[in-house]
Amino acid sequence: MAGRGPAPKPEHLRQRRNRKSTAATLEMPPEGERRRAPTLPNPDGRKWHRLTRAWWRRVWQSPMASEYLPTDVDGLARLAVLVDDYHKADNPKLRKELLQEIRLQEARFGLSPVDRARLHWEIAKGEEAERKRPHRPAEEAQQQPPAGDPRALLRVVK
Repeated sequence: MAGRGPAPKPEHLRQRRNRKSTAATLEMPPEGERRRAPTLPNPDGRKWHRLTRAWWRRVWQSPMASEYLPTDVDGLARLAVLVDDYHKADNPKLRKELLQEIRLQEARFGLSPVDRARLHWEIAKGEEAERKRPHRPAEEAQQQPPAGDPRALLRVVK
């Protein structure tokens, strides 16, 4: 007896075609290995704040750096100027305005969890991350096999 309904699609036609072009799984650099950060561009000869230099190194050591193209260095350098101005600003109103612009610019480079989700970037969870993750009692209860029939504890009371 022949099957009912249409025949299955060929394998090459069954794949999803709506995968985001930006989707990627980002890898942490191996333990002890550091990515070399490009030189922080300095067209106006400024003296960079120490927190700005630290921010620049962290960006380039992050898993997101593997997705950056050479042309992204210019955009990140402009963002570094904003970060530097923020760290040097004394005026609270100016700091607030700079922080708003920094937040908008950081989104372009996937520098927050929300931005990475929008770009469909996922950070690979290695064995180290699994080991560091706190265990929840609910997970342990699900992993343990049942101890036996719970009715075995019941006794007749006189």
